[in-house]
Amino acid sequence: MNNTWFWVGFNVFVLAMLLLDLLVFNRKAHVVRMREALTWSAFWILLSLGFNYLVYHYMGREAGMNFLTGYLLEKALSVDNLFVFLLIFTYFKVPPEYQHRILFWGVIGALVLRAIFIVVGAALIAKFTWTLYLLGAFLVYTGVKMATSAGDPSIDPENNPVVKFLSRHLPITSKFEGGKFFVRKEKLLFATPLFVVLVMVETTDVVFAADSIPAILAVTQDKFIVYTSNVFALLGLRALYFALAGLMQLFHYLHYGLALILIFIGGKLLVHDFVQVPTEWALLVVAFLLGASVVLSLLMPKKEPADDLPA
Repeated sequence: MNNTWFWVGFNVFVLAMLLLDLLVFNRKAHVVRMREALTWSAFWILLSLGFNYLVYHYMGREAGMNFLTGYLLEKALSVDNLFVFLLIFTYFKVPPEYQHRILFWGVIGALVLRAIFIVVGAALIAKFTWTLYLLGAFLVYTGVKMATSAGDPSIDPENNPVVKFLSRHLPITSKFEGGKFFVRKEKLLFATPLFVVLVMVETTDVVFAADSIPAILAVTQDKFIVYTSNVFALLGLRALYFALAGLMQLFHYLHYGLALILIFIGGKLLVHDFVQVPTEWALLVVAFLLGASVVLSLLMPKKEPADDLPA
């Protein structure tokens, strides 16, 4: 089958799913409950696995394994996004019923940005093969830096350059205006705090894409596989957020699991001319590190600092 039809068919499918989400299932702003979030999470995971089967059937075993590895890798790395989303929503006191709307448009922007990252990254690798070594070194460095950091993501909205730019150049309302990003008052167009939050979500995703895109390009340089695995990981990100929002603090060892995954993928890339690691083994290592970090987090819960005892 012509690969062009894969691209066309996939993008038409994604557009249809996004429209269905926006115009049918989430036409009215509402608080996403745990049951709904878990149902949608299961739906996106099953849909991703179904697409994985189609890739395996039409593009071959290697492409199918690469998609599954890339999807699992992107899904794991996206968990860091969830922590930051939680911090942003908490800082700006975003009402729960509007959080899905922000994540919806945030995913749209992320899809565009990551498509650009993928095309540029793949083109550089194709033209300059030595960039693979730079990519590997970057991933190892990022993994080591992640492992040696505190592990708790932090944000500083007041000093975010994009937010400061908006504050200087756009009139912003002092409170939320329903689910609107812009409102007109006295013939002037005002941005709302919801728009500022959306900008924060988009800018932080650029930072995360700088890690996740190189990681998956280290697995495969097939732009279709890289793009589709990214898309499926992002489409399921909103439901995953609402499913895990109250549980994310439990996974305190996940940070180190993600760091080891980046180091492994980067190391695999650095030695690819001397040692060929089969995709199946790479998939098993990623799955093991991810699963082990989650299990350790549950078996060894984080101890809260004890209150000082009275003298």
